[in-house]
Amino acid sequence: MLIRDLGIIPATKAHSAGDESSPYVNLSRRGFMGGTGLFVLGVALAGCSSYVEPEIDADAFNLKAPGPSPLTEVKGGDATPALWIAIERDGTVKITCHRSEMGQQTWTAMAQIVADELEADWDKVAIVQAEGHERYGDQNTDGSRSVRFNFHRLRVAGAAMRQMLVAAAALYWKLPVEQCSAERGLVSNTQNGDTLSYGNLAELAGKLEIPAEADITLKTPKQWRYISEEIPSLTVPRIVKGDSTYGIDVKRPGMVYAVVARPPQLFGRVGSVDDAKALAVPGVLRTVRLPDAKPPALFQPLGGVAVVARDTWAAIEGRRALEIAWADGPNAGYDSEAYAKQMQATARRRGKVRRSRGDVSAALAAADKRITAEYYAPHLSQSPMEPPCATAEWDGDRLECWACVQDPQSTRDTLAEALGMDKTKIKVTPTWLGGAFGRKSKPDFVVEAALIAREVGKPVKVTWTREDDIRHGYYHSVSAQYCEAGLDKDGTCTAWLHRTVFPPISSTFDNTVAEPSDGEMSLGATDVPFAAPNLRVESGNAKGHLRIGWLRSVSNIYHAFAIQSFAAELAHAAGRDQKDYLLELIGPPRNVDPVAEGAVYGNYGAELAEYPIDTGRLRQVVEKAAAMADWDRKLPKGRGLGIAVHRSFLSYIATVVEVAVRPDGSISIPGVWLAVDAGTVVNPRHVRAQMEGGTIYGLSNALYGAITAKNGAVVQDNFPSWRVLRMEEAPREFEVAIIPSDAPPGGVGEPATPPAAPALANAIFAATGHRLRSLPLIGAEGSKLKLPTKQTT
Repeated sequence: MLIRDLGIIPATKAHSAGDESSPYVNLSRRGFMGGTGLFVLGVALAGCSSYVEPEIDADAFNLKAPGPSPLTEVKGGDATPALWIAIERDGTVKITCHRSEMGQQTWTAMAQIVADELEADWDKVAIVQAEGHERYGDQNTDGSRSVRFNFHRLRVAGAAMRQMLVAAAALYWKLPVEQCSAERGLVSNTQNGDTLSYGNLAELAGKLEIPAEADITLKTPKQWRYISEEIPSLTVPRIVKGDSTYGIDVKRPGMVYAVVARPPQLFGRVGSVDDAKALAVPGVLRTVRLPDAKPPALFQPLGGVAVVARDTWAAIEGRRALEIAWADGPNAGYDSEAYAKQMQATARRRGKVRRSRGDVSAALAAADKRITAEYYAPHLSQSPMEPPCATAEWDGDRLECWACVQDPQSTRDTLAEALGMDKTKIKVTPTWLGGAFGRKSKPDFVVEAALIAREVGKPVKVTWTREDDIRHGYYHSVSAQYCEAGLDKDGTCTAWLHRTVFPPISSTFDNTVAEPSDGEMSLGATDVPFAAPNLRVESGNAKGHLRIGWLRSVSNIYHAFAIQSFAAELAHAAGRDQKDYLLELIGPPRNVDPVAEGAVYGNYGAELAEYPIDTGRLRQVVEKAAAMADWDRKLPKGRGLGIAVHRSFLSYIATVVEVAVRPDGSISIPGVWLAVDAGTVVNPRHVRAQMEGGTIYGLSNALYGAITAKNGAVVQDNFPSWRVLRMEEAPREFEVAIIPSDAPPGGVGEPATPPAAPALANAIFAATGHRLRSLPLIGAEGSKLKLPTKQTT
């Protein structure tokens, strides 16, 4: 609403936004409140020094109090505008992000979606981080789901709010809605060109009914202003200026600091402890004994002894001075090297059939050539740049926590159970996350902070060191896999058998479970897209001896490594180019349905009808990546190209890696070329960044990543023994192509990781003739490939 519309200033011509000569005064303060979309409006009168609430006669507009929101159950969840949008007095549009920001640019993507349909002025958009609460629906920031789970409902929320603002302007002007339109935070009319700012329309819009979804008109892709554009990050400028809050940045009045000495084995415990020397360390205040962990692991702390001090360094020094005798737990005998052999033996035996087409046994028996191969991938640590960190503060019987968590709702539930309290008395606010990769979906470190804070009666910040993170994590599962195929006289694959063995994530929640879940099998195994007339996928059981958890791309990593490596092995056996043979294995464009062949397939939580396994899209990224890499070019001796393709999290990625192998076995990576079809893309710049980061993450783990255990305890402790790819080892050239698509959005945070390892291994074979089937290809202590003395046949 403009001042002249109240009769205070006579009507004149329209003025542009920001024109200091304009007689129009911004009417400010609009706090979007409550589930019905109520606004609070303040008016600044010319020459006055304070704001006055205007009297709005709702009866003059024949308005009734708005009813309940009709948008609580749209696809994706609640799209009530008030849940996501607030308009401030200066016209700032605050958009609530209910997912955690950890460098993947969720803040920016969510804002783009809402602001586009809202027709907000991007320069006035700000983000508010949501606390953990069920009103937002699913808040678990993993599985590459933030955009694809929320794309529709956030668009609906923005569009609903835009229509309410336009309707308010039409009502105020006494014009048909069709003569009014919104653009960049202003509503204008075609009768006289007058404009009203979103802020000025706040109160009146808040008195209107929220439109039903059937009455909401979403923009067409051609009308998008922000979606699919390379909008600059909302977070990077704040990071550059240091204007950001990570877990380690939280400070509370009177806060003390703690670190924890934890048992080296899962379900180990404190036998005895002498804390006298620890208490003598300057700054150390006291020690706290934490409860022993008991099976199943769940998200409970591991137990041990906390050292509480005036600062983190004193706490670390105090922990170093503790004298603890640890008592063995049930996993004391776990030796990862010996266990690998057991898993490999299991993989050679017939397993449980999880998908079947045709008669694999008969086809193998009739094949002109049979090819077998075994693959191994070790445990991995997520090792985010920022180790876990949490701050907890009690206020009577109420608890508030600030932590770098991926799922604040799960954190809240876990705290309530661990502490035996009503979760309505718990508030969890996620900070920014300095990386996560699945580790921070598990809030054991937050429970530690809450337990210690309750004991000492002060706010407590618990800090994990890098050693804590690597030795006491939730590890990516170890895997042994067996592949066998039959080829006819022309080299065509007539039979495909894949058997996979790994301790399931389910063992973290039920320590008796040893069978891979349908969900884990769906990540690259039972959804293999190959067209062989006879195909069987099997699984074998393996018991977990460490806490098994999610890591970027989960089971897709070892499944893609085996399947895409074996595909290249079949190409070699058939005397064919690996790219051409890969396309032949994929077969003609079609939709693959694993369910029709006996698989229990979840398709990443989406319907196959909406997100089919489309081999046409898979073929397209293969052909694009190969063209980008100039696949048929002649390479000098010691160089090779490898290709791999994988569908995960509903996106399609093909990766070509060029490797240079020196005579001594040391390597460099001159280039990587990647093509991605992720459906509708919200921000191409950030998609490219995720493709680069996900690939480097995969290359790093493929070359160096391995978590091993002796006597049930993890051996690695910091970057010398848990090595990551260094800057000088990164690909010299990295090109990403995004395939234009009008398909629904797929995931982008994780899908680039799985093809990296097999593409690299295939490139090494092309360069050296040596086939490497066991990861890591080098290892943390080495600098050269583990090449056999003879060429692989």
